[in-house]
Amino acid sequence: MPRFTAGSYPVALPLVAVAALALSACSGGTSASGSAAGKTLVVDTSFNLKTADPGREFEPTGQIVDKALYETLLSFKGSDVTKPVPGLASSYEQSADGKTLTLHLRTGAKFADGSAVTADDVVFSLNRVIALKGNPSFLLDGVTVTKTDASTVTLTSKKANPALPFILPNPALGILSAKTVQAHGGSATATDGAEKYLNTTSAGSGPYTLTSFNTNTQVVLTKNPKYTGSDKPTYDKIVLRNVQAPTQKLNVQRGDSQIALDLTSDQVSGLGGGLKVDSGASSDVIFLLLNQNTKVSSTTANAKFAEAVRKGIDYKSLLSLAGTGSVQPAGIIPSTFLGALPASEAAGRDLAGAKAALKASGIAKPSVTLGYASDLTVDGLSLQTLAERVQAQLKEVGITVTLAPAPTTTELDNYRNGKEQLGLWYWGPDYPDPSDYLTFLPGDLVGLRAGWKAGADPTLTALGDKAATTIGDDTRKTLYEQIQTRMNASGPFHPADAAEPQHSLRRVRDRRRLQPRVDDRCRRAGRQVRQRAGRARELRAEAVPFPAAVVSSPVTPSPVSSSAVPPPPSCSPSA
Repeated sequence: MPRFTAGSYPVALPLVAVAALALSACSGGTSASGSAAGKTLVVDTSFNLKTADPGREFEPTGQIVDKALYETLLSFKGSDVTKPVPGLASSYEQSADGKTLTLHLRTGAKFADGSAVTADDVVFSLNRVIALKGNPSFLLDGVTVTKTDASTVTLTSKKANPALPFILPNPALGILSAKTVQAHGGSATATDGAEKYLNTTSAGSGPYTLTSFNTNTQVVLTKNPKYTGSDKPTYDKIVLRNVQAPTQKLNVQRGDSQIALDLTSDQVSGLGGGLKVDSGASSDVIFLLLNQNTKVSSTTANAKFAEAVRKGIDYKSLLSLAGTGSVQPAGIIPSTFLGALPASEAAGRDLAGAKAALKASGIAKPSVTLGYASDLTVDGLSLQTLAERVQAQLKEVGITVTLAPAPTTTELDNYRNGKEQLGLWYWGPDYPDPSDYLTFLPGDLVGLRAGWKAGADPTLTALGDKAATTIGDDTRKTLYEQIQTRMNASGPFHPADAAEPQHSLRRVRDRRRLQPRVDDRCRRAGRQVRQRAGRARELRAEAVPFPAAVVSSPVTPSPVSSSAVPPPPSCSPSA
């Protein structure tokens, strides 16, 4: 099946989570060892790449590249995105009201030119992202960045922002050398002109530097000898090549490359010959929505009908379409995120209960239309295939579903305007924090797409308001679990299926610990339909249609090192 990697930041993420391959190719020790030392690592992937400028990039391949070139203030350890860990900042504190985040810079950090990383560089870099008003600018909406002293930076938010530590690991927020960038036309203003320079030469402190950059063919990275991080580069050079999945498989089998990132379950099935497949849980969640607006459909707005749909879906059957390693999330938040419900709470099929609920709805011979993008696949899983199976399953309940596929651009309008009776879509996170899912609540953008108006569930709204401003992982976890439990019982969104696992393939002889690459999300159609303009809430909301079913898919990371990449931009069919 064609792969539509949606990444994730999206996050995906459930989102995703996370990480998927490792481009920085770092070892955990102080020096490279074994046969990899002094060699070149060739990685094949299907490019979604526009720029290497961290202040402007928000595409999956760009995130892979910038993760290797630039360090961020905070990072994640391996694929664990539930807890930010030190990056350029050795420690941080968040105020009790969640509005102030203070970060202390790591002693001795240096850029590739040998100059020290200072608080001035951090302030310049983050303010530049904000001022450019590009794709990643929304990550710092409402945030003011100031220098406290030579090694301390303070980020102040207009309102409580407990998600900020989870946002800072995004490669788009990589720290640049202010002096170097300014010398080449850069500034923390909308008139910045440093992109052309940054597409030829990097200005960061990451484990690699940029040697050559072509958005259509390949990107070459060279080991940074002045890198001061704990995970030293294993390879002298990394070549990232733009190659389609079928050829990726052939290349790695014959030794022309060491890693292939974009293979489906079918493509990696039965592979041997010294090849290793790495897979992991993705943050992409596919869901079915039921419109609560009676003017759109009095049938889908009927609570008992919604219950019949929820109980009538055969989730295990849908999951089988995604392939080995797929995961059914128990709620709208992915299994890899803080606040995810335990797998034991995932919905199961209850055909008798579905028929009883349908009878109690009072609707005789219900007929509804299911809208979805006919040309959209999520991590290799076609929405067309899912829609056909949902149609067959609900027929067993006594519900007639008429499939209404349309091109992505056309169906997005129906979704955004709240015109779908049933909708089949997916959500990929912008960053690995559960707050990215509050947009599904009544009165918020995604909720409104499904006719779930403000005031529809005051208890749920109150829980969401509290979760958005609460500091402390344990308390936040409990609140988000409560939100999902209530949504599962009476909300319009229901976990339904998981997308196909995304796989990376590598040769065992080159088995090195690599920093995970960002969750590959949003190639092809998704990227075309999503033009971010800093409209964070707007775009996130447009990624998921209303009530029905949710699922998460595994993504593939390559060997993981201590600093994983956060989920990249959400390429869900939103924006």
